[in-house]
Amino acid sequence: MPYVTSIVVAAGSGKRMGAETKKQYLLLDNKPLFIHTLEVMEKQGKITGIILVVPPTDLHLCKELIKEYSIKKVLYVVSGGDTRGASVYSGLQAVPEDSEFVVVHDGARPFLSQKVLEKVLEAAILEGAAIAAVPVKDTIKQINPGGLVQKTLDRSSLWTVQTPQAFRKDLLLECYKKAIEDNLQGTDDASLLEAYGYPVTVVMGDYRNMKITTKEDLVFAEYHLKQGGLD
Repeated sequence: MPYVTSIVVAAGSGKRMGAETKKQYLLLDNKPLFIHTLEVMEKQGKITGIILVVPPTDLHLCKELIKEYSIKKVLYVVSGGDTRGASVYSGLQAVPEDSEFVVVHDGARPFLSQKVLEKVLEAAILEGAAIAAVPVKDTIKQINPGGLVQKTLDRSSLWTVQTPQAFRKDLLLECYKKAIEDNLQGTDDASLLEAYGYPVTVVMGDYRNMKITTKEDLVFAEYHLKQGGLD
């Protein structure tokens, strides 16, 4: 079984949430959001260790919360950067040298199922890189700067990308180093592999695997939880 390390990114400021507390620490079922996410990784047998990436000012707080909720697999808690990419790269620096694969997941996606996580890991181990995504349901239109419709896109080929995203560690590290040299900012980790010509396998995700970004998302998450949403 390959050595897999999880990088959980919880270093955002949460400005879009509009709350005094950063979103990763907001309570869902009386537990911080990012703790729910860590528990998913904790339960996954294929994952040996976890690197948690948090704001530089919150290292001590997060270490205390990890102890409080008895998360055993966290190897290191490290400081994030000014962008998500910088935060992931910071996490990569802390991944053990002998770890063969990494799986990157957003700390604010607490509804990740073990089924989706396993499918992404299995695909990455076979193919080198894999991401979770779901088909777009809505009609998508391309709009020009003046606010006029340019064209309607064929949604049959459009997917909404989620995390987890899993990769051979050496492959992801190589692409991040190249991106830094080229001053390339990716919108997700897989986009860096795409930019340098590496194939990425898409695995069917789950529409419930939402990223909690706004107050409305949190209200929906609480409702979803009452319906038995966390597995």
